[in-house]
Amino acid sequence: MEKIGKIVSAVLFAVVAVSSLASCSKKSSVDNSLEDLKSRGKFVLGLDDSFPPLGFRDENNEIVGYDIDMAAEVAKRMGVPLVLQPIDWAAKEQELATGKIDCIWNGFTMTKERREAMACTFAYLDNAQVAVVRNESGVKNLSDLKNKNVGVQSGSSAWEAITADSDFMNSLGSVVEFEENLTALNDLGIGNIDAVVMDRVVAEYTIKHSGQPYRVLKEGLANEEYGIAFRKQDIKLRDEVERILLEMQNDGTVKSISEKWFGEDLSVIGR
Repeated sequence: MEKIGKIVSAVLFAVVAVSSLASCSKKSSVDNSLEDLKSRGKFVLGLDDSFPPLGFRDENNEIVGYDIDMAAEVAKRMGVPLVLQPIDWAAKEQELATGKIDCIWNGFTMTKERREAMACTFAYLDNAQVAVVRNESGVKNLSDLKNKNVGVQSGSSAWEAITADSDFMNSLGSVVEFEENLTALNDLGIGNIDAVVMDRVVAEYTIKHSGQPYRVLKEGLANEEYGIAFRKQDIKLRDEVERILLEMQNDGTVKSISEKWFGEDLSVIGR
């Protein structure tokens, strides 16, 4: 009987232990992301500060842009100040995972892999990866870049678009990586490279406002969508930002911001 009693006690102890572990596991999976952000009293946005017109530095060295105006309004409606944190774009996922920033919001292309690794919002802008060449260049199509030297930003979706098309990549003379698109465009201007693969939104804005003798090839590499990325477990924070964006879309705020930066309403929120 004593032996049976010990066995029963051991079983009960195991059941209690398992229940306690399950309780701890359940407790640790609770999503307090929105509450935690409001308790900290700030919304930290990670961005590439050389990505016009979404996020870049103006003549006064202030960070401005479409995404900045959008995020500032979202933060205002959440009741917290917006903190802009320039980051190394190639290390953006690490910056987010380690908690240095609350989100990646600056021309962030949502790929299948990124959607699986992070909690992404719905799309708010459409985009495409395109090639920019000098006006006097004889390049008319992507196939004309055979044996040419092409620049691309490290860690960007442009780089992913190039590597995803093995035939195109293998046809190139070389792929030169840069920290920023603007640096790549400068190298294009002095003839160090023959083209830059980059976001259409950025390319068209930069050419229009810089007066540089560049043009965008009509043939693109990949169609994309911009979204905002949060840590995988921060669903409540992601959902609150989406709710506010829909509110801004419906009350005309998004339209006003888009017309300010693009001259027209390019938003795809809620569509």
